[in-house]
Amino acid sequence: MITLGALNDITHIRHAFFTRTGGVSTGLYASLNCGLGSSDAPAAVHENRARAATRMEVPPSHLVTCYQVHSPTCVVVDEPWAPDSAPRADAMVTRQTGIALGILTADCAPVLFADTKARVIGAAHAGWKGARGGVLEATVAQMVELGAKPNRIVACIGPCIAQRSYEVGPEFPAPFLEEDERNRDYFAPARKPGHFLFDLAAYVTRRLGDAGVAVVQRCPNDTVAEEDRFFSYRRSCLKGEADYGRGLSSIVLQA
Repeated sequence: MITLGALNDITHIRHAFFTRTGGVSTGLYASLNCGLGSSDAPAAVHENRARAATRMEVPPSHLVTCYQVHSPTCVVVDEPWAPDSAPRADAMVTRQTGIALGILTADCAPVLFADTKARVIGAAHAGWKGARGGVLEATVAQMVELGAKPNRIVACIGPCIAQRSYEVGPEFPAPFLEEDERNRDYFAPARKPGHFLFDLAAYVTRRLGDAGVAVVQRCPNDTVAEEDRFFSYRRSCLKGEADYGRGLSSIVLQA
C-alpha cells in the first residue's frame, strides 16, 4: 500500500492507497480487487476487503464503501453499513473513530481528507464528472458541518490516470473552459489531431485549493501505465477486456 507524508504526519489517522497486490482474486482481478460491483467472485472480494480492513486496523464490518455513481453527493457516516445497503454517493465524512472510509477507483482520483484539530476525516471519489460536479467541495462542506475548517484540512490525492494516458475527444474541454478559463492549463495537445490530454490530478488539486483546503499532496503514479500495481478501466478498454478490478483507498480516525 502507498501512504503520503501529509497524512502520515497527522496523529490519530491511518490511511492507505492500496495497490492491486496482496489479495486472493485471479485473472483480470488479480489480486486485491475490492470492488463488489465487478464480476469477480463475491467471496474473493469479501476476503480482499477483510485483508484491507486488517491493514487499516478495523474489523471487516467497519470498512465502508458507497455505491459510487460519479455524483457530487457526500454522506455523513455515523455507523458502519453492510455493503448491500451502501448509499448511492461518492464521498463520505465522519468524526467517529474506528470506521474506515473506503473509496474504490480504477483511474478516477481517490482523495482522502483530514482535519486533525476537529478530528474529522473524509474520502471522495473524483473522476472528471464528480470533480466538475462538485464532489470535492461537497466533502469539504460536510467536514465543516462537523467542525472542520478548510484552512486546517489536509487532502491527499491517490493514484489515478496521468495526463499522458488520458486522451480525450475534441468536445471534452469545452465545459471545463466554460466553467473557468484557468482550466485551459489542464489540457495538452494529443498526437491525434483535435484530441487532448487531460490532467485530472491537477484539476482536482485546483478545485481543492479553491475550496480553501490548506495542504494538498498528490501521488505521482499512473494507474493506466503501471499494470502490475493498479487496476485501470481505460487500460481494460484498450485491451478489449471484459471487466476490471477496483482498487481501494481508505482513511480511519483512531482513538
